[in-house]
Amino acid sequence: MELGFSIALIVLSALLMMLVLMHKGKGGGLSDMFGGGMQSSVGGSSVAERNLDRITVIVAIVWFAVIVVLGLLMKFDS
Repeated sequence: MELGFSIALIVLSALLMMLVLMHKGKGGGLSDMFGGGMQSSVGGSSVAERNLDRITVIVAIVWFAVIVVLGLLMKFDS
């Protein structure tokens, strides 16, 4: 069972990294502090961006749940 959750954790970690990297930069970081954020995004998010946000949040919640379950399995298995 631990092996299954470990594999799921690796797959979910890779998927979460890809989803985060697919997001469009919205600014507000260190580059804005030093004058790099002169562009302003006019308008709201598109449907694709909102769906990407939702998928990323869902995958992150499942990733966190897998970590908690894996930790509990390792604690009570010994």
